[in-house]
Amino acid sequence: MNERQRFFSSYYNLPKSVIVLFIARIIHSIGSFVYPFLTMFLTIKLGYTEVKAGYFVTGVIIAGSIGMISGGRLADLVGRKKIFLTFSFASATLFLICAFLGNSPIVPWLLILSNLFLGGVMPAMNAMLTDVSDPDKRKEAFSLIYLGTNIGVAIGPLIAGFLFYDYTKLIFILDAFTTYLSLIPVIIFVKETTPSPEKIMEINNSNRAYEKAESGSTLSILLKRPIFLAFSFISLIYTFVYSQNYFSLPLYLNEIFKESGARVYGSIMSINALVVILLTVFLINLMKNTKPIINIAFAGVLYAVGFGMIFFLANRLLLIISTIIWTLGEIVQTINTSVFVADNSPITHRARFSSIVSFITELGFIISPILMGHFIENYGTRNVWILVFFLAMSGAILMYILYLFEGYRKLHRKNDKQQKMF
Repeated sequence: MNERQRFFSSYYNLPKSVIVLFIARIIHSIGSFVYPFLTMFLTIKLGYTEVKAGYFVTGVIIAGSIGMISGGRLADLVGRKKIFLTFSFASATLFLICAFLGNSPIVPWLLILSNLFLGGVMPAMNAMLTDVSDPDKRKEAFSLIYLGTNIGVAIGPLIAGFLFYDYTKLIFILDAFTTYLSLIPVIIFVKETTPSPEKIMEINNSNRAYEKAESGSTLSILLKRPIFLAFSFISLIYTFVYSQNYFSLPLYLNEIFKESGARVYGSIMSINALVVILLTVFLINLMKNTKPIINIAFAGVLYAVGFGMIFFLANRLLLIISTIIWTLGEIVQTINTSVFVADNSPITHRARFSSIVSFITELGFIISPILMGHFIENYGTRNVWILVFFLAMSGAILMYILYLFEGYRKLHRKNDKQQKMF
């Protein structure tokens, strides 16, 4: 095996379903035009103030969070594939309707509804990936889907940045079309993955304690897993920090670069995706033997440095360096969060646990536009990045403390077992 083969060996022998979902994510993400430019659409095209735009963005995120919970529950009860296809189709259809409404005030409300359906897609997909992947290949499976997303995003926002001012209608049409197109390989090649009774029995007889089947309400199961809940709420800080990429950053770039702001922002999003494409495999190999929580704590430091640098923004080169650093944090956090959730979810509640941790962490996205909209009004966009620096460092420290607590708890449990044996 030569050096290049060894470098990509992490992705060898992944199930066919993972490869199909990878291709589908590329197609879908190429057309991710609308939501990355939502803040600009609301402020530039519809003429809303930053505060009013913040409320609409928050509405979109709240709808997505509700969709996560409902989609996660339905995916466990009805079927992963059925919910994935139904919710994706509904979201795309609403985009298509928006395309023919121009700058109507109805459009933001349809976008809120569209994200309600879109929110239910990821818990179903995450459960599918967990169902078909062996525990020792989960980092690779989740990183491949993440890589596929960013291959598409490397192209999509760059195109949308040039279409935004003169061809807004086309942005909605292309987004809907690529979503429809991405569903075709899933319909043909991916089977329903909801675990069979035999698979549940296999997990129950294994040493994967946190994945064993559970009965009772989801809340009662969660309360028996305090580390999982603590992890979710600490991750909320991370999402609050990262959400500035979608709210404060485009506003700041529009303030600095004026009419070129949309193109600069589109370029930054493409750089973000390009870094993911080029460095995800490298990072997977680098962190494969490190516990997910440690990796996520380090991601918080990368967020602090990357976003904090924007306070000193003087030219596009510094903006590019900043983007590379916080993108490294994004890669590390995203992949390891998915793995942590998969490793700590009962087989009977995989989609629900995925949706719940996403719902809790999404609170960071929900409160961010409102709080930061008022913060910007009072203190200016530049000072956002000082606040973000301290929040990211706080998240990193708390995640490391959680790692220490988890290690102490496992050691205590091991000692208890040894005492019972004697």
